[in-house]
Amino acid sequence: MKNLIKEKRAQLNLTQEQLANKVGVRRETIVFLEAGKYNPSLQLAYNVAKILKTPIEELFIF
Repeated sequence: MKNLIKEKRAQLNLTQEQLANKVGVRRETIVFLEAGKYNPSLQLAYNVAKILKTPIEELFIF
């Protein structure tokens, strides 16, 4: 699944580590999410979208 996590994270000047800490996952999870190699649970997708201040349907491209 494609997403705009990396772009939105950069706009907010957040590192992968900072975003991971805010949503309660490991940095590696964010790496895999950004690369499109991991499909998040609905809860994780919601939490990431909330931290990145972006509607979930805009952040993840199905």
